[in-house]
Amino acid sequence: MTAPSSIDPARFLDEQLAQASPDLLRQMLTTSINTLMSAEADAVCGAEYGARSSERTNVRNGYRHRDFDTRAGTLDVAIPKLRSRSYFPDWLLERRRRAERALTTVVATCYLLGVSTRRMEKLVESLGITRLSKSQVSEMAKELDAQVADFRHRPLDAGPYTFVAADALVLKVREGGRVVNVHALVATGVNADGHREILGLQVTSAEDGAGWLGSFRDLTARGLTGVQLVTSDAHAGLVSAIGATLPGAGWQRCRTHYAANLMAATPKASWPWVRALLHSVYEQPDAASVHAQFDRVLEALTGKLRKVAAHLEDARADVLAFTAFPKEVWRQIWSNNPSERLNREIRRRTDVVGIFPDRDALIRLVGAVLAEQHDEWTEGRRYLGLDVLARCRLQPVDDANPDKEVTSQPTIPALSA
Repeated sequence: MTAPSSIDPARFLDEQLAQASPDLLRQMLTTSINTLMSAEADAVCGAEYGARSSERTNVRNGYRHRDFDTRAGTLDVAIPKLRSRSYFPDWLLERRRRAERALTTVVATCYLLGVSTRRMEKLVESLGITRLSKSQVSEMAKELDAQVADFRHRPLDAGPYTFVAADALVLKVREGGRVVNVHALVATGVNADGHREILGLQVTSAEDGAGWLGSFRDLTARGLTGVQLVTSDAHAGLVSAIGATLPGAGWQRCRTHYAANLMAATPKASWPWVRALLHSVYEQPDAASVHAQFDRVLEALTGKLRKVAAHLEDARADVLAFTAFPKEVWRQIWSNNPSERLNREIRRRTDVVGIFPDRDALIRLVGAVLAEQHDEWTEGRRYLGLDVLARCRLQPVDDANPDKEVTSQPTIPALSA
């Protein structure tokens, strides 16, 4: 039976918040991290600190202090030392730290290159970094660049990758004494184990056919195989690159991008109900209901907005390509779109920098963010079940009649090179 705590957590927290200082968050984060490391060290030792136990296998032997740079500031973390062997919190000071270190490196590089000096001084101060030398930045950048390069060029040997998604983000970089837009081309996929992966990252001057063609050629050279469906926007160069490098793969027009395209052809006053009609198509329980609802939406639009109805009719094959696959697939894709959430996470990190000093700095930060997300996906739950993936690869499914075997290939729009 454990002794009752002499501290009331609620009252203690209330007192601390009432006396809040600018360093409160930093102190609370430091305390939480040190408490977690102490508990983990006790688990390694087999008994709590100072306790006598026959199950004890090791003994604590003081601490070693280490600075940990975060967006809340530079934390002084106390890593427990053991009498025999060693303890090190890999979960804190290695993999989980890549994006934080990349962010610090990029901001410091901007500062050292004299880019928006006043703004960079405020950014470094807001990050709470207490010591930031040129040699420190150089060493951090060198290590990060090697990790990001290994991640970007690794073999894609976990295939077949049945489903792939591709998207691009526009970011700003300084080149030749001026600020220019560059495009970060990101590809994700679902591997043979049902987990999502970050497949590739390329940075190009323009989102054109040549850029996407080079990106997909890199993916196929590294081992991308077995692709059944690619989801993306309707960029002509992207669609052509998919057809040229992934023959036989179908193409699904991205739901989010198509909704924006359709709204561009719709009077603003009609946006709410047209968007609601479009979403109703994706919410149907099976393929037959999806096509029937699509027809009803077309009929409703034809009498009021002929231009919008024509736009929707022209995109029918591209928008409904997902119906050739089991309903478990498209329900999961629509309810948990990985590309859009990934883009928001990249934006959250890159908005801190604003304008990158060069492309290497951009690749360093975005690559580190993608590597962290890749690790989280790998360690998380399966995105799609193995039985569903097997059905997608071996035999098409007629969702209107699940017990019926389908001998022909799914009706997926073919792509030309």
